[in-house]
Amino acid sequence: MTDSISRRMARFALDLTYDQIPEPARREAKRFLLDSIGCALAALDHEDMVQAYEYVRRLGGTEEATIIGHGTKTNLPNAALMNSLLIRAMDYNDIYWVNDPSHPSDIIPAALAPAEFRGLSGKDLIVGIVIAYELEMRLCHAAEPGIREVGWHHASLTQFVSPLVAGRMLGLSEDELVAACGISGSSHFTLGGVVAGHLTNMKNTADPMATEAGVRAALLARTGYSGPVEVFEGKEGVFEVIGNVKWDPEKILSGLGEEFLITRCGYKAFPTEALTHQPITAVLELVAENRIDPSEVESVLVETTTRGADILSDPSKYKPRTKETADHSLPYCIAVAIAKGNVLPSDFTEEALADRRVWDLLPKIKDIADEAIDRLFPAV
Repeated sequence: MTDSISRRMARFALDLTYDQIPEPARREAKRFLLDSIGCALAALDHEDMVQAYEYVRRLGGTEEATIIGHGTKTNLPNAALMNSLLIRAMDYNDIYWVNDPSHPSDIIPAALAPAEFRGLSGKDLIVGIVIAYELEMRLCHAAEPGIREVGWHHASLTQFVSPLVAGRMLGLSEDELVAACGISGSSHFTLGGVVAGHLTNMKNTADPMATEAGVRAALLARTGYSGPVEVFEGKEGVFEVIGNVKWDPEKILSGLGEEFLITRCGYKAFPTEALTHQPITAVLELVAENRIDPSEVESVLVETTTRGADILSDPSKYKPRTKETADHSLPYCIAVAIAKGNVLPSDFTEEALADRRVWDLLPKIKDIADEAIDRLFPAV
């Protein structure tokens, strides 16, 4: 009998050692950890993070793992949730996008909290981080054209990875890891609607919730609780239920432990949706090279990917009223780049969202899809 996909993923998570990880992959794991902590610390005073911390504080729980920037402790699932929220809050953390997008650093707290709880070493933590990146990034290749294209958010991929990361840190057996993957992976699918139209706090919350779910699943599996073994390929598993894409299981499993994709994951130059980065960079170069006066701009035509012209340029993106809508608005980001000569976290505060210089430019910006750019993606 062929091993299930989740079992092969679990075996990778269980067997990987620090010495098996090439130095470039170790280095990137450390850099992504530092980048993530920086993102988290910078987000501490954001209103939504203050609200989230109050929520976690009121929940209480056994003091098992630290919340970044606060020094207080809570139980493992709550710590994983809060730390993942902090990392994700500014939309400044890492990005990997092939068929599906992902922010693998959202899963780092699934390694961090259990590692602290068990007193594991820094090397152990690096192993957990590498496991998160290798599995999450491979899942971004697995569906053609991508589950995001048929209405599902990439947190629906994270739910399979976070339990394996947490489980490895908690010392689960292979069978327990498989159970954890089945528990989480059968219960936390996320609608793409959290990043469509007018955006809310859920834009940055969906993936952290999938990270939290994985930690809970690992803890449950540790008690002996069982979950679907063939959660991917079984009857009414993910391959069958999300059947309007073409799945390639080998894209998930091929090269595990041999080829390390973490070295291909990207860092963000701007605290905005990834598809805005190339147009922002082009505009900043044009403005600087030609000394363009924002008040003299009559029109701006942005040629971008089909996805960028769709979800980043719908009517709500021309009237962004929330930070989440603004940092996923291509017109807003372009207007900020022209008006201010850069795009920074300070451009998404409540005060900045009312800047008349930016609003005067918004109706002058038109975004259109360009198939030539689609063919270049994700290199652009």
